[in-house]
Amino acid sequence: MDADIDTSRMSRQIHEMPDDVREAIDKRRLMDLYRSRPAYQQNDYVGWIVRSKLPATRQKRLEQMLNELERGGVYMHMSWKS
Repeated sequence: MDADIDTSRMSRQIHEMPDDVREAIDKRRLMDLYRSRPAYQQNDYVGWIVRSKLPATRQKRLEQMLNELERGGVYMHMSWKS
């Protein structure tokens, strides 16, 4: 997580964003949408991606996050209102 995100109320492990995830978000110009999500969602997405055991699973999860950011109104396949 970046220093400008308030994680003080989070009890789960805080995950640092890997370079490849940051590059994918930047490439699709989604960083503002990513940053507009609550800290727990940002952290959950990154943790979910980095826990992948296989490269194909990691890529699938990354794509899901990017698509959900573009689509809006959804978080981990669940309806979400900002």
